[in-house]
Amino acid sequence: MTIAVNPEILVWAREAAGFSLDEAAAKLTLSSSAKSTAADKLAALESGEKAPTRNQLNDMANVYRRPLLTFYMAGPPRKAGRGHDFRQSPDARTRRENAMLDTLLRDVLVRQQMVRELLEDEEEAMPLPFVGSIAMRQGVAHAVDALSTLLGFNTLAPRKGSPEALFKRLREAAEGVGIFVLVLGDLGSYHHTIPASVFRGFAIADPVAPFVVINSKDARAARVFTLVHELVHILLGQTGVSGTVSTATPTTEDARIERFCNDVAGEFLLPQNAYRHDVAAFGVNDLEAARLAVEQIATRWSVSEPMVAYRLNREGDLSAGVYEALRAEFYTRWLATLKRERDRSSSGPHPRVVKQFSLGDALVSLVHRTLRGNTLSHTKAASLLGAQPNAVEPMLRHFESNRGTFVSGAN
Repeated sequence: MTIAVNPEILVWAREAAGFSLDEAAAKLTLSSSAKSTAADKLAALESGEKAPTRNQLNDMANVYRRPLLTFYMAGPPRKAGRGHDFRQSPDARTRRENAMLDTLLRDVLVRQQMVRELLEDEEEAMPLPFVGSIAMRQGVAHAVDALSTLLGFNTLAPRKGSPEALFKRLREAAEGVGIFVLVLGDLGSYHHTIPASVFRGFAIADPVAPFVVINSKDARAARVFTLVHELVHILLGQTGVSGTVSTATPTTEDARIERFCNDVAGEFLLPQNAYRHDVAAFGVNDLEAARLAVEQIATRWSVSEPMVAYRLNREGDLSAGVYEALRAEFYTRWLATLKRERDRSSSGPHPRVVKQFSLGDALVSLVHRTLRGNTLSHTKAASLLGAQPNAVEPMLRHFESNRGTFVSGAN
């Protein structure tokens, strides 16, 4: 049975998913024949020469990751914005990777709106005064003070433990003041992984239900810096997506905002008047001595080595050449770590532990409380949790027995 649809929808859905005609035809398992190739058959559907069958529309909905109802709309919808695109690194990202990012952000925005509506239904939708409470003209020191006061965090206090432990502490503090912090880096499976080169973090500066998303595919030690960076975006009232740090001189307003957030995160995590204390001096071009100093500072302050190197470079203590050499070393080490983790992935934490870590205690707790209070249906709970409806109860029972217990670096 063929279905009458606007063929422009088919073209839009494919292109928005980042597929070429040939790639989509292969994904849709269209078969070639003596008369026409698989791509020709898809082109015929997209031109309106032929109408798709219901099975073909179902396949497109699955491959393009769109609800089936999308294909019955009168025309393509307006593209949902990412907010500001603060990514400053050279755009080596593929069209497919950017399309997966758009899909993830679209999903997060839907969840965020559901959370806001849920808070409004519970009469808990109070505007949070810290969202949009600072401006860049007030300077880095003012932003650091505002963030440390908000989180109840003494930036100068001695730190113990790993960067993962510091991330957990800061995440709990952020969630405690009303910010939902998620750790996500794929579209539900490893087949749709979004690497850290595509995005590092994302902030939704909503005054009632602010969200921060950290890319789970980035190095665990790097998540601390990204979290603080995105929290600065929340305080600035700026919604948008961020990428890897850049040492290039900012030439646009978005680039200046991104540099400001990096500088605030750097000062927050490595206070200028303290983090170099008892560290042996080294020359700006002394790679060996710099490597040892970076390792010592990172260990003492529970942050990542790349973050320390970036901070030293920004302050003029590392030459561009030494900084790039160190960054290349850290990147190679990170790739080796990823390979080891993939090799032993079958022995990792239970999927429910990973899921709870990814969603954060604040979101899971809200779903648990409102579902048990009969405010939320299992269907909507599944949407908020990114799970099948029959998986909601097992997840919430696990939450009840392990409330607030996250495995460090579970994802």
